[in-house]
Amino acid sequence: MVTGATGYIGGRLVPALLAEGHRVRCLARHPDKLRDVPWAADVEIVQGDLTSEADIRAAVAGCEVLYFLVHSLQQHGFAAKDRRAALLSAQAAREAGLRRIVYLGGLHPVRTELSEHLSSRAEVGEILLRSGVPCAVLQAAVIIGSGSASFEMLRYLTERLPLMIAPKWIHNRVQPIAIADVLRYLVGAATLPTTVSRTFDIGGPDVLSYLEMMHRYAEVAGLPQRRVLPVPLLTPKLSSHWVNLVTPVPGSLATPLIESLIHDAVCREDDIRQLIPDPKEGRRDYRRAVSLALEKVRAADVATRWSGASLPDAPSDPLPSDPAWSGGSMFRDQRERHTTAPASEVWRVVEGIGGEQGWYSFPLAWAIRGWADRLMGGVGLRRGRRDPSRLQTGDVLDWWRVEDLQRGRLLRLRAEMRMPGRAWLELRVDLNGSRTRFRQRAVFLPHGLAGYLYWWLLWPFHGIVFGGMLRNILLAAERNHAQRQAAGERTP
Repeated sequence: MVTGATGYIGGRLVPALLAEGHRVRCLARHPDKLRDVPWAADVEIVQGDLTSEADIRAAVAGCEVLYFLVHSLQQHGFAAKDRRAALLSAQAAREAGLRRIVYLGGLHPVRTELSEHLSSRAEVGEILLRSGVPCAVLQAAVIIGSGSASFEMLRYLTERLPLMIAPKWIHNRVQPIAIADVLRYLVGAATLPTTVSRTFDIGGPDVLSYLEMMHRYAEVAGLPQRRVLPVPLLTPKLSSHWVNLVTPVPGSLATPLIESLIHDAVCREDDIRQLIPDPKEGRRDYRRAVSLALEKVRAADVATRWSGASLPDAPSDPLPSDPAWSGGSMFRDQRERHTTAPASEVWRVVEGIGGEQGWYSFPLAWAIRGWADRLMGGVGLRRGRRDPSRLQTGDVLDWWRVEDLQRGRLLRLRAEMRMPGRAWLELRVDLNGSRTRFRQRAVFLPHGLAGYLYWWLLWPFHGIVFGGMLRNILLAAERNHAQRQAAGERTP
């Protein structure tokens, strides 16, 4: 039973377990987010919440091993939520007679005052170890892999800042580990002897300062040597704002990442290697891990990303069904137009929207709104997309998340930017007689007076932004279709 299957680690662990012949069940609050993953048909997916006693009991029934791979990232109240989830999971695992619990936590010093996030992760590990069920608590520092939050933060800081002022923690020692080795330990932990119940530090073969990690990244990526000036004034909170502005990683996620770096994060033991031996080629060193991660990024072959997990405070309720919805005001901007381009060509443009391709209207306005969101601690436009041409339910698309995808027909996006209300964008493609009809709808549910003011202040720009988007998407589809016809190709 895998929790957190919609996240970065869980989404990679599930196919690794399947490859080893295990039968897998996934617990998800929103099962639709797993509908389009390549392994969806090979697992059992159940809906539920780890803070619900009934849900977790039902989820572990008939299982042998529980993978606890969830960690709340809210700014407030996350410790209590994670504590409750761990206590309920421990109780359910014990009552169901599970053979093992496996938990991935953070590497941390023993006799040092920890940040609230690291303290919470350590507390969850202790709760699971006291469950009465054999438990393997794996503790890792920086995980190097395409799409991991730690790697993305390192990558963007190094690539975008040839000269930077950095906090003093940049000299702290870190023992990074490749995602492949993390998965190997997680999979191996499922079959550890039942007499084994303890924490294990896991890391790669290199111990480096964060500054050395940045320098070696630059070397692997073929960048000029970076110049760094450490200063003692940048607190973790200030550093998180800096990371929020420079990288796609929002401040809410950057804060716990940085707090894990203010102390040395080095393995005190490597006992796990006696129980789960190294592969023939050995553990992946830092350079090799970075090189493989960059290969995946450049080939657009990133299986999961940090952004796959829902962000704290992000709206999660689905779009209310209108016109029957009676929960309050709902503003809409609806437009439609016919085109001579085939529906498949229009859909190709729709599914490729965002990221490097942009949003087909008023780029400056999108950029300004994205920067404003970043300044408010939001996600902005820089999260991009996992794949340049294909989407799946649950994917992040700049400041949107794919809430519903009916390939060839419907793309519904839910906004995750900071605003006084909730917003969706729907793009529909269908045939109306012999012609293709493209329908576009923006929906906004205001919150309080600020929400009403927000909608009406932006209303004069809707014609430019939304009207331009509708027009330019169809122009792109018609142009692509004409080019295919001139080249003698058939539109698929």
